[in-house]
Amino acid sequence: MPATTGHRRFAAAWDWLARHESARERRLRRRIVGQAEGRVLEIGYGVGSNWPHLPADIEYVGIEPDPYMRERAVRHRPPGIELDLRDGDAQALAFSDGEFDTVIGTLVLCTIPDPAQALAEIRRVLRPGGKLLFWEHVNAQARLGRAILHAVTPVWARLGGGCHPNRDTREVIEAAGFAFEELWSLRIGPLPAIAGVARSVGTDRA
Repeated sequence: MPATTGHRRFAAAWDWLARHESARERRLRRRIVGQAEGRVLEIGYGVGSNWPHLPADIEYVGIEPDPYMRERAVRHRPPGIELDLRDGDAQALAFSDGEFDTVIGTLVLCTIPDPAQALAEIRRVLRPGGKLLFWEHVNAQARLGRAILHAVTPVWARLGGGCHPNRDTREVIEAAGFAFEELWSLRIGPLPAIAGVARSVGTDRA
């Protein structure tokens, strides 16, 4: 999404939802984000839902293209951890090759116009063998479920800040050059999702 655009109403709704996450969702964030190490990049930090779960000994950089999300996120900065927060587009990351040990992306690949390009950029800025920590919507496996998600996605995307719940995100992650180290299937309300850890495998860099 271009950095000059934003979703004011969705940011307000997401901020409210983030403050009312279930204990299960908070445990999931802790389980995922708690595995971050070294120099860490978070793509689409939203309203800062992952920040309370970050390890204390990391070097954190976060990008968020939506100005309304950024405006709300700064209200929730946790004490005791330094956060380098920037405007940015995951499809064109302004970082050097192999600059990060960990990339975090939670409920964000569904909103990016070209998730394959974003994952190529993530792999580029990760050191070889670096970790992608993720929690994402995925398409349903059953034919009926896939048909329903395809049918509702146009309206869902308009109301949900560009979210596309009908993407085959697991396959896109693998195709981008990642191998799953941990992978869990779950649901976000009525929507199927996956979460876990993937490692960058091999490298195209000389």
